[in-house]
Amino acid sequence: MHFLLPLQEATLQRRYKRFLADVESHDDTSLTLHCPNTGSMKNCAEPNSRVWFWDSTNEKRKYPCTWELVEVEQRFLACINTQRANGLVVEAINNGIVSQLQGYGELKTEVRYGLENSRIDIFLSQHESLPDCYVEVKNVTLMASNGQGLFPDAVTLRGSKHLRELVHMVSEGRRAVLLYCVAHTGITKVSPAWDVDPVYAQTLVWAIEQGVEVMAYGASISLTHITLERVVPVTIGSSVAQNKA
Repeated sequence: MHFLLPLQEATLQRRYKRFLADVESHDDTSLTLHCPNTGSMKNCAEPNSRVWFWDSTNEKRKYPCTWELVEVEQRFLACINTQRANGLVVEAINNGIVSQLQGYGELKTEVRYGLENSRIDIFLSQHESLPDCYVEVKNVTLMASNGQGLFPDAVTLRGSKHLRELVHMVSEGRRAVLLYCVAHTGITKVSPAWDVDPVYAQTLVWAIEQGVEVMAYGASISLTHITLERVVPVTIGSSVAQNKA
């Protein structure tokens, strides 16, 4: 996935009100960016970090510039724009990168399903031998020490809800997949963030025990493109769940 508009560099001053970030460009111009991320952005919103944004040039937008990338620990790149995740996974499936999800004749996005008024990110159907597949995508940018990626970065009631919906699909004989889109070049493995949201972590263990498949793919990120290209190991913190993952 190539960025359609060129990215411009700035220095982060602060991120606030969830959807806003103040930055300072190299010519000392102060700008307020739209921040397309509803999470806490823990470790990805440190003041004085280098950030990159694009300018929509849309005069109708109150904040025409959108924050896209951040430099973490002065050596890694992370894409904080969570709206990229679904498109990246669709692209990776279509390009054969996600080997576990090949062979389906049709791919749809944002399909209504489940018992709790949900929409699945990706719905795969028309496989010669496998049942229809429901794929829930989660974006991972929280990195702890030693390349450890964690999800979520804040308590997520929706995340637990989506796991319940996936379990329901398994109970109906369908295939259900949770796919972590790792949009951080420093993350080499992924686990649930037990300290952040133990309910989500426990629900994930239960979902795996019920037959939900869990996988993660990491991104290559530059100032011109972002592409999923590598398998990232997922560990759960439970020997039973880990063996089934």
